[in-house]
Amino acid sequence: MTKPRAGRYTPSAGWTQELRKARLHFVTGKGGTGKTTLAASLGLALASGGRRVLLVEVEGRQGMAQLFDTEPLPYGERHLVSAPDGGELRALHIDAEAALLEYFQMFYNLGFAGRTLRRMGAIEFATTLAPGLRDVLITGKIKECVTRTGSDGRFAYDHVVVDSPPTGRIVRFLDVTRALTDVTKSGPIKGQAQGVVKLLHSPETAVHVVTLLEEMPVRETLEAIEELSDAGLRPGAVMINRVRPPRLPARSITAAADGRVNSSRVRAGLEAAGLDLDAATLDGLVDETVEHAIRIAAERSAMEQLGEAKQPTIEVADLTEGVDVAALYEIADMLVEMGVR
Repeated sequence: MTKPRAGRYTPSAGWTQELRKARLHFVTGKGGTGKTTLAASLGLALASGGRRVLLVEVEGRQGMAQLFDTEPLPYGERHLVSAPDGGELRALHIDAEAALLEYFQMFYNLGFAGRTLRRMGAIEFATTLAPGLRDVLITGKIKECVTRTGSDGRFAYDHVVVDSPPTGRIVRFLDVTRALTDVTKSGPIKGQAQGVVKLLHSPETAVHVVTLLEEMPVRETLEAIEELSDAGLRPGAVMINRVRPPRLPARSITAAADGRVNSSRVRAGLEAAGLDLDAATLDGLVDETVEHAIRIAAERSAMEQLGEAKQPTIEVADLTEGVDVAALYEIADMLVEMGVR
């Protein structure tokens, strides 16, 4: 197991009691916000303390294999990494065709015929013709993982975390009720889908949205939360990624963002600290101060907008070293410190 680096924590509203009731966690977000990274870190955090967690990938990008620097994930649950205090994180890459073959075998005993259909390209044709079928198959497999129990009656997994489609497609992906009307009116797939609908609309499921403190991600986050609520799905935490601390006193940010920086006072402060800078360097430092203040002011405004959603928030500090396996453990430490369990 890779040893995690020392954690750095940012205060936030944290993980609520309602979120602790959830066992199925979908993680979505605008592309580029770091949703795959936070899905992996959330899985590690939930697995800490001896729990068993399944991390599910549904988009075919093999992003988890890249994050954990391992070979591509097969259609099959496998050990990924160990979590702190004896937990285990397992992974599953869901392929819609493989899921359909599984349905054929389970409900119709058509394993051989299904493989023949796959070689003919019939399964790909069917899922292309009826896109809703693909989502029904994938969410059906997720539901099976969530509800599966062992011989002792205990759930096979304490939590299931899904690296989900981005915010622009998340409601369509999870709105199995609508997808079902496009696929089938009766039969085993309909019955399975009804079980999926019940799970997705229950307190056991939460949809977390990853965002940055930037205009477009914040806008998409607010729109996604509204769409999820309208569809009867339960928004979870807003996970604010790459939060950077301000390097100016709060009372100075507004003035600096307006360009009101007293160069003489800056020079006097530097000289008192034993630094004697030339005019060009001082001007560059003042310009950087103004740019930093403008960014902090914009991020404050973005945070206020996110507050309108009235959702629990988790702030994840920016890791300047980049994201590797050790960074995933570091972020998981942050999440545990904020109450994720």
